[in-house]
Amino acid sequence: MKVAVDFAAVFAGRRVLVTGHTGFKGSWLCRWLLDMDAEVTGYALEPDSTPALFGELMLAHHMDSRIGDIRDAAHVARIVSEVRPEVVFHLAAQPLVRRSYAEPLYTFDTNVMGTANLLEAVRGCDATRAIVNVTTDKVYENPETGVPFPEEAPLGGHDPYSASKACSEIVSASYRRSFLAESGAALATARAGNVIGGGDWSVDRIIPDVVRALAVGEPVRVRHPEAVRPWQHVLDPLAGYLTLAANLLEADAERYARAYNFGPEPDDTHTVRELVERALAAWGAGAWDVPDLGEQPHEAGLLVLAIERAKQELGWRPVWDFDTAVEHTVEWYRRVGDGESATEVTREDIAAYTEALRSGPVG
Repeated sequence: MKVAVDFAAVFAGRRVLVTGHTGFKGSWLCRWLLDMDAEVTGYALEPDSTPALFGELMLAHHMDSRIGDIRDAAHVARIVSEVRPEVVFHLAAQPLVRRSYAEPLYTFDTNVMGTANLLEAVRGCDATRAIVNVTTDKVYENPETGVPFPEEAPLGGHDPYSASKACSEIVSASYRRSFLAESGAALATARAGNVIGGGDWSVDRIIPDVVRALAVGEPVRVRHPEAVRPWQHVLDPLAGYLTLAANLLEADAERYARAYNFGPEPDDTHTVRELVERALAAWGAGAWDVPDLGEQPHEAGLLVLAIERAKQELGWRPVWDFDTAVEHTVEWYRRVGDGESATEVTREDIAAYTEALRSGPVG
């Protein structure tokens, strides 16, 4: 059985490129990598929310932040050539289901051709050894039976976002087989989603909706209270991405160049209703209701991931259960809202998570 990866020993001093670094997940990942003394470069659009975690953490002052569009193939190639990253985490995406219905072409262009642009640039860089393409738990054709999806399950996607991420998986597999295996770069895909954590201010995400409603004293508007999702604190899948990258840097990297699910234990999935009620209880105030929004675009009602491959092959495991994830998330917003430093609260969460990761057996 594999043991937990010593992330600091792996990433200290390494040149790491994070696309999508101005987003919620990207900001948490960059802060963690900086705490490990990695040399971090980011490539992304300007933050798309106000406030934005990227700004709250003042990351532009602590890393090499490059602003650009992943759809711009020439710019992406130039950045990769200049940075010569040893490790690449690809998070740049149009990440919202409902926006994908409104802007399907932009979604496909960003999520499919953006992936191709990055992989085309990386295959010309002899310094790159490990690439983790972060897709989503929604890449599977989902009949909503409640059976957890293993990585071998058919890809699909009802909405343009899900379909575009399934396409990104196919692009990754093609580049892996056609080009990257010969160049010495190992590429894997990471399928996770429905993360919570402090500093998420995006639209159409339930925890930001809770925080915004509490701020103005209004009920939280919940579109699909009975929808089941594999909720996780953002640090759990990020630990999966770091673990995957560390294995891709090993001599036997080719055995890990495949897809991996990162989610909670199947018996730790919860409904939107449970998440909202747990968050309001942790806050000690607030209420929720179901607004009459009329006809809405399709969103999956049931989604569960099988995570045995990541546990057995990588030695990764989910560390914070649902209640712990909600508690840390609510406390982040409370403390930062009361004037504490977002950087310090975030780093405390990372330190607490790292200690929890070390404290128990893996697998």
